[in-house]
Amino acid sequence: MVNEVENPGAGHGTALSASEKTLLVLEAAMAHARFTDVVEATGLAKATVHRILATLGDRGFVATGSDGGYLPGPKILSLAGLALQRIDISAICQPFVDELVDRVECTIHLGAANGDEIIYLIRTDSDKPYKMPSRVGHAIPMHSSGIGKVVLSDYSDDALARFVARAGLPRRTEHTLTTLEDLRAELAHVRKVGYALDREENVPGVACVAAPVRDHTGTVKYGLSISTLTLEHTLDQIEAMAPEAVATAGRISAALGYRPRA
Repeated sequence: MVNEVENPGAGHGTALSASEKTLLVLEAAMAHARFTDVVEATGLAKATVHRILATLGDRGFVATGSDGGYLPGPKILSLAGLALQRIDISAICQPFVDELVDRVECTIHLGAANGDEIIYLIRTDSDKPYKMPSRVGHAIPMHSSGIGKVVLSDYSDDALARFVARAGLPRRTEHTLTTLEDLRAELAHVRKVGYALDREENVPGVACVAAPVRDHTGTVKYGLSISTLTLEHTLDQIEAMAPEAVATAGRISAALGYRPRA
């Protein structure tokens, strides 16, 4: 009897157990529709992949579409729904936030889109003697906040216009953007650089740099910001912390199930 030979090109340095092979095939089938692509992604022998896919299909974890491609089965969809119901965003994000506070020694906020506003889910302060004028559960406008801008940067032009028609662009400080033209230009820059700035646009004397946090669908529903007083940091110094914000937001996005397309 000839033993199956696994593809060494997949990078598996050690022999995989049966359960590890099953999980590997399931993950690949959720990402690739064609059998050949699943085989290539797993690095397993064709016979092994075929046998595991048949079992996953019988158990409802994998289904086959009209074109013969693989789709999530009813069991996977049911489990996904249960998992989404049990997600505690704050609990998932807090460890990442705590690490970032230790590195930058500023206040970190995590906010979520709620209608046409941003709601703070997390506010973690550094050991500085001052505290930010914010609190968990507090709602702030989108157009005048860093977190709001990264959420709005994911909107289409039509969706942005509807947002402005509904919510308006009320002036919060002398620096607030109050025209659709200015907001569109600002969001184009946010998309280009991957982060947003609040230049004392929401509260005088307070500024931040914010990065987008994506959910498992790739939608920007959350944002992470590094906030400080302009008495302590210049806008250039705040913007220099953008890579820290972007990197942490990326790790949180991954923890929420986001996987960028290759």
